[in-house]
Amino acid sequence: MPSTRVVALAGGVGGAKLADGLAQVLQPDRLTVIVNTGDDFVHLGLKISPDLDTVCYTLAGLENPGTGWGLEGDTWNVLSRLKQMGLPDWFQIGDTDLATHITRTARLAEGWTLSQVTQDLCKTWGISVEVLPMSDNIIQTQVYTNEGVLEFQEYFVHRRCQPRVTGFQFTGAENSKPAPGILESIEAADVVVFCPSNPWVSIDPILSIPEIRGAIKDHPVLAVSPLIGNRAIKGPAAKMFSELGIKPSAYAVARHYSDLINCIIIDNEDAELVQSINALGIQAFVTDILMCDRADRARLAGEVINYYFKMEQGI
Repeated sequence: MPSTRVVALAGGVGGAKLADGLAQVLQPDRLTVIVNTGDDFVHLGLKISPDLDTVCYTLAGLENPGTGWGLEGDTWNVLSRLKQMGLPDWFQIGDTDLATHITRTARLAEGWTLSQVTQDLCKTWGISVEVLPMSDNIIQTQVYTNEGVLEFQEYFVHRRCQPRVTGFQFTGAENSKPAPGILESIEAADVVVFCPSNPWVSIDPILSIPEIRGAIKDHPVLAVSPLIGNRAIKGPAAKMFSELGIKPSAYAVARHYSDLINCIIIDNEDAELVQSINALGIQAFVTDILMCDRADRARLAGEVINYYFKMEQGI
């Protein structure tokens, strides 16, 4: 297992948890985590990268265990004062978290790229594995809804996923380039892992970058389902599937990725879906995919890597 080179695509809390599990079972130089930046936006003049921060805080052991995002033990004095002053408080930024956004904004203004800022923050937080934003170019996830086109954070946080989804667009993706190091990491990888992140708005933005999608097609790809039964472990993935006319299930996730993945890891609860998933030409591995603590993360990551070995050996 230590010699396996893995590239993991991640976004959100579920992606961050599996990324942490992989970091526990692999040597640092054997893991690269590519993170969705389609959620990035400017708020109160600050450049916010929500998925990058969630993944990095989790890898550093700094995340708020209650929410999965933000920093453990953070306070909210600045947010409270902003509300008193009549400024928007719908996007919650803690006092310590604020330092991350100020640093990112200042460095970008100085001419740093997002990948350079991310590398520097990882060094500050003691993160030993490679974490890369999907691109240094600006790519924005647009959510098409029954109430019009909404920027992702407007839909996800401000509107709390209430509008009905009709589609998605990743503005800027078709002319974007992968961040430096991504194509080299994929080329050197033994296996690519799609973490249990929202397929529509966490993994698809990464795959919308043409060179990334093209590079991944040459490698074994394993996905971990973000759905158990007909529900998302966290977030609106199941709601999105339903509103797009697709019954939410691990089978739906497998079909969504069917042109790229060789295997999907699904929960024990979904064992009856194995045959239908196999009919797509995709192997299904059944286990407990719920990650309740760090030990669970390492266990699941180990099972993913071990299954890759078995798949490669035809067992």
